Amino acid sequence: MSAEIRLRLATPQDIPTILAFINGLAEYEKLADQVVATGQKLQDTLFGDKRYAEVVIADYQQQPAGFALFFHNYSTFLAKPGIYLEDLFVLPRFRGHGIGKTLLRYLAKLALDRDCGRLEWSVLDWNQSAIDFYQSQGAVLLHDWRINRVTGDRLKQLAAKYDSVAD
Repeated sequence: MSAEIRLRLATPQDIPTILAFINGLAEYEKLADQVVATGQKLQDTLFGDKRYAEVVIADYQQQPAGFALFFHNYSTFLAKPGIYLEDLFVLPRFRGHGIGKTLLRYLAKLALDRDCGRLEWSVLDWNQSAIDFYQSQGAVLLHDWRINRVTGDRLKQLAAKYDSVAD
């Protein structure tokens, strides 16, 4: 790791920085209209009584340059936890300095330290530079798998169907 890159676990004082990274990532992915995250929501879910995810901040030359947000999942086949990388983002002006590699390698080491069976994440199919980057780090793109998602009204409708099922 470059002496200019320093990783640190995020604290509540980093919430504005985390929110800025989230918005920067959303702009890059052309999904800014979907961001509803707020500082309070991040406080509650990242640093509240029940923590749903963890964040590592990468500082480059003592400036926040990127982040990785991750949480544990579970592999039934391996009967082991895993780490799911929800977001990895480096500000454009800091790219090319090894920050993304450092974050990804840190998470790989953390997965091993926590006795996890795997580290995984998703990548948008149009983001060839990210796909190339991940593959250069040893990742295998799983072509046979498709992500499924239920949100908003569809999530409410699906949940409501449970109420009508006899226990």
